[in-house]
This record gives sequence, structure tokens and C-alpha cells, in this order.
Amino acid sequence: MRIRLRGRLGWNAVGLLLFAVMVFPVFWMISTAFKPADEINSFTPTWLPGSPTLRHFRDALALPNFWADVKNTVIVVLVAVSIAMVLAFLAAVALAKYRFTGRKLFIVLMIGVQMIPGAGLIIPLYVLLGRFGLVNLTGVIVVYISAVLPFSVWTLRGFLIGIPKELEEAAMVDGSTRLGAFVRILLPLVAPGLVATSVFAFITSWNEYIFARIILNGGSSQTITVWLSYIFGSQRATDWGELMAASTLIAIPVVIFFLIVQRRIAFGLTAGAVRG
Repeated sequence: MRIRLRGRLGWNAVGLLLFAVMVFPVFWMISTAFKPADEINSFTPTWLPGSPTLRHFRDALALPNFWADVKNTVIVVLVAVSIAMVLAFLAAVALAKYRFTGRKLFIVLMIGVQMIPGAGLIIPLYVLLGRFGLVNLTGVIVVYISAVLPFSVWTLRGFLIGIPKELEEAAMVDGSTRLGAFVRILLPLVAPGLVATSVFAFITSWNEYIFARIILNGGSSQTITVWLSYIFGSQRATDWGELMAASTLIAIPVVIFFLIVQRRIAFGLTAGAVRG
């Protein structure tokens, strides 16, 4: 009994340690955003701001192109996630519910694509987009869709495989068409999976930097992560308070989106598709 208790306490300690390591950068970012300049530049660092200030947030909001780039990012992310979820759901249905030639090969290739480092695809993608005149926000949308599709298809396929075929067959026996069974039975049951996958796609697209930095030309047609990089590299002396405040502002939409859908995610992880 004591050995089991010690083991449990040990694993709890490891979990708390990992949690602290992951949370500390976020805590330090938010804390620095509220510190006055003298506290940030002090040789004696402080955990919490002694004299909290909102000056850095006001300065960040007043920087050129902030709101324009927020608008660009929102458009790019919403369009990319919406299209990716539709395509991923249809592809997952085909892979989970139907048998066709090349199905296994498609699954293997889909997994293999995820193993390719993103940096290795930058030059081929840029050349391809340039050939079709898509070195702009539209090209970034296309890249983001292709980036989140493999994982989204694989995840949704797992949700769909867990839904018994008998549910659809029972609906069709009761007079429903295949499309009706798909809309009334399959779609509501996989909704938690769609929400969970959309969270991944949203966070990935919102925080992506490398492809946006290479494809976009700057100015008024860039995403918010590219805009943030110019704060860090455009001055000889970095204003850390302004940088941390801008980073905090950029993280807020992701947190809000997660809080809105977190109940749906929890429901999907705990509720079963079939009730006795």
C-alpha cells in the first residue's frame, strides 16, 4: 500500500514539474507585459510586477499595421480551418466507412506527409505558388489547408471508426435515406471530434510563422505572427515590455476560442455514442 502511494505521489510530482515547465514561459510573458520598463531592465528580476502598468499594451495597439494584420490573420485562419474541416471530414468518412482501391496506400502516404519537415517544403511550395500567382494571402490559406489536412483526416477517421455502422443501418431501415442518416446520425455523433480537430487546426494556423514569413511580402498583407517578428527585429534595442504585451494580445484569441469549445471537447472525450 505504501509503495503504491509513494509511486502515485512520485508520478504526481513529475506531472506538476512538467506542468510548471510548460506554464512558466506563459507566466513570464504575461508578468513582463505588465511590468514598467525599469523593472524589466533591472538586474534583479522580479516574479510579479511591483507597479503594474498597461502602457506596453497601449503602445503595442498603437503600432502600425496591428489591426490590419489581425484582420488578415482572422480571415486566413477562419477560411483555412473551415475548408480544411469540410475536406477532412469527407475524406475521413471515405476512409472509415468505405473500401476502395488504394485506400491503405492513401493512409500510408497521409501519415508519411506528416513526417516531412516543414522547412523542407518551403522552397517547393514557394515556387509552385509563384507559378500560379498565389504569393499572397490566398497562397497562405492554401498552404495552411494542406498543413492541417493530414492530421485532421487521421483524427476524424478515428472518431468515425468508433461509431457503429448499425446506427446508420437502423436509420435507413426506419425509412431514412443515406444522406439523411449521414446528416441526422453520423454528423451529430462526430461533432465533438470536429470541434477537437478544429481547435488543433485553429491553433496551428494562428501561430504559424515560417510559411507566412516566406510567402507574404510584408506591409499590409501579412499575418500577425510576421508583424510580431518585426517588433523584435526592427529596433537596435528591443522593447521587451511592448513585445511581451503584443505576444499576450496575440495569444488571447486562441484562449477565447478554446474556452468557447472546451465543453464540447470534454463531452466528446467522456460521452459514448451508444447508450444502453
